[in-house]
Amino acid sequence: MRAVMKTHAGPGLELKVVDIPRIQPGHALVKVDAASICGTDVHIFKWDQWSAGRITPPIIIGHEFSGHVVEVAGDVTRVKAGDYVTSESHVICNECLMCRTDQKHVCAQVTILGVDINGCFAEYALVPADNLWLVDPVLSPETACLLEPIGNAVHTALSGDVTGESTAVFGCGPIGLFSVGVLKAAGARAIFAIDPNEKRLSIAARMGATHLINPRHEDPVETLRSLSGGYGVDVVLEMSGHPEAIRQCFRALRNGGRAAMLGIPPGPLEIDLGNDVVMKGIRIEGITGRRMFSTWYKTSALLGSGLLDVTPVITHRFKFEEFEQGFQAILSQEAAKVVLLP
Repeated sequence: MRAVMKTHAGPGLELKVVDIPRIQPGHALVKVDAASICGTDVHIFKWDQWSAGRITPPIIIGHEFSGHVVEVAGDVTRVKAGDYVTSESHVICNECLMCRTDQKHVCAQVTILGVDINGCFAEYALVPADNLWLVDPVLSPETACLLEPIGNAVHTALSGDVTGESTAVFGCGPIGLFSVGVLKAAGARAIFAIDPNEKRLSIAARMGATHLINPRHEDPVETLRSLSGGYGVDVVLEMSGHPEAIRQCFRALRNGGRAAMLGIPPGPLEIDLGNDVVMKGIRIEGITGRRMFSTWYKTSALLGSGLLDVTPVITHRFKFEEFEQGFQAILSQEAAKVVLLP
């Protein structure tokens, strides 16, 4: 089979021909219909400090995909050959404190498809059967391969009540854009989308944003306060990881507001904890991954009901052998979400 691999320590990836994985107990072999490029994959492509300290080549990368089960081991019963599936990428231990207290998404021993073990940028992927999620047949392979990153948006946006609330999404990358759609589906009364990229802001409008703010042209904090009676917004979703955006999101929150933090900054940063957090009495929640598997049920319900349509976020499609064009489209900020089609 063909597979996109990190073959050596350094920038770039290679398309290689490798053996189809052999089935293992507790696993399923899946024929990949579609796979999407994540920010994590871009880090591996660039070979930055994080990936250099985490990735051990050679490895097949990628962790967002959809496909059909080809074969299962004899002890697997929850999925069968022919099933239409996608997958949770976090492979958990089921033994640590977090796994045993309904916090599997922060498992202490987690390994990740395409990061620690072979992933899905290939014609076939070998996946623990417990990680597979049955997909509603109404969803296209392109949408189905996005269930996992959409789950990040669902987890972030619905980490607290947003119905009838004023909300702001700082950072309109793919997950930020998905979040705009989730907030609309959940009945937020105002959705402010903040990003310096006009193309992404235009997609945010299609996803349901009620106000668009380009921080290159206006101060997001002043604008958000002026449009919310001088108080600030009820809820902010910080999806960018940009240090200044993180500081702005706290200043833009009203007293007693809530911040859900998904974006990862490049390093430690300074915030005015006393004035912008403590004295304002705000609540902060760090978000990682998806709750397993309650978030998956919510995500599937939103997509299956038609309340959430993510197709505007898919801006580029490439064949597997054109994977480098997909990565360059992301690096040039021309793309939102890129799907690879084997």
